[in-house]
Amino acid sequence: MLRFSIGFGKPLLTWKRTENGHDIEYVIAAIPLGGYVKMLDEREVKVAEEDRVYAFNTQPVAIRAAVVVAGPLFNFILAIFFYWAIYLSGITVERALIGEPDEASIAALSGFKDQDEILKVGDDDTQSWSDFHLQVLAQGLDGGVLSVQVKTADDMIVTRELELGEARLLVDESDVVAQLGFRQWWPELPVTIGGVIEDEPAAQAGLKQGDQVLSINGETIQYWSELVEKVANSPGKVLNFLIFRDQKEIPIAVIPGTREKQGVSKGHIGAYQEVPQALKDKLLVKVEYGVFEAIPVAIMKTWDMSVLTLRVLWKMVIGEASLSNISGPVTIAKYAGVTAGIGLVTFVGFLAIISVSLGVLNLLPIPLLDGGHLFYYLIEVVKGSPVSEAFEMRAQQVGMVILASLMLIAFYNDYQRFM
Repeated sequence: MLRFSIGFGKPLLTWKRTENGHDIEYVIAAIPLGGYVKMLDEREVKVAEEDRVYAFNTQPVAIRAAVVVAGPLFNFILAIFFYWAIYLSGITVERALIGEPDEASIAALSGFKDQDEILKVGDDDTQSWSDFHLQVLAQGLDGGVLSVQVKTADDMIVTRELELGEARLLVDESDVVAQLGFRQWWPELPVTIGGVIEDEPAAQAGLKQGDQVLSINGETIQYWSELVEKVANSPGKVLNFLIFRDQKEIPIAVIPGTREKQGVSKGHIGAYQEVPQALKDKLLVKVEYGVFEAIPVAIMKTWDMSVLTLRVLWKMVIGEASLSNISGPVTIAKYAGVTAGIGLVTFVGFLAIISVSLGVLNLLPIPLLDGGHLFYYLIEVVKGSPVSEAFEMRAQQVGMVILASLMLIAFYNDYQRFM
């Protein structure tokens, strides 16, 4: 090994250690998105005869494969650790309570009712609204019928059959369960700000926790849903809020930010509603496991996310899922900031998803990626000799085209969402 780098790009900090008479350079680089190991290799530099024993290309296939797979494997181990930490510390999640389904939607036609609480999708327990999303996507990706166990508003346990038919859940980047007519149950409450996200429009304008919104642009606001609708329909436009704070009515001008969703610009301000404790107890539940109980749960969560990521990628390849579901660095950075603003546990969960995605992506049999090298080694095992340098060079050119195309799609999607 010649270099061990944490991060990519320009080195910020370097130092050397001597092992077996050879210097190894350790680097902390500017771009903290993974890292790499530079190996001594006869295909890249001239290697002295006495050093050939250390050259990467002279090692047995099993050793080379183990070195290559170590990177993606660490991505999965890191994701398991993140999920383990989340479940150990405990995470407060929203119960899977559904509101009245949209009329004539798949959900309504399948018999779902207002305040049904989802208990299971298939054989999988549903602990949260987020679980419900992932379970519907994972189990309904190919259409068909899903058995969904619910507890009704009058505490009856029943099973409803969600008839997906030939539905394609990823034809665009819209909310999966919303496509089916589901909406989260939420009562109408007074319009009181429960909190604002740092550096979002609400915080920048001066809105604070505890502010009661009386009107927007002179129109009385009675329910939070009215505020959400006003903001969503006014991206980039000035909204004149009249709020009640400290026994005074105070005017505050807020300019909603803009997000692109399905080609339509939607406004957002980064504020959430104040919810009474009694309602929180009904809507929220804390999921928590012991030190050892959390380990298999974290492993299974990482496995499920990995399989789902792989299946979604395959759906994109065969044209059954929209390429608009691919996100680039702008989207990742944006959601990293949003999740960090919500709280540490949410941010760590986001990092776990990114780590899983990187692990799966790196194992794809695309030249230049770790999976591409593993594919070369498989060929070597079958034919009894390494692939030729000419073959590897042509394959790398193909890999560069594939990766460049993916990057262009990701940047284009980012542009459509935020620019």
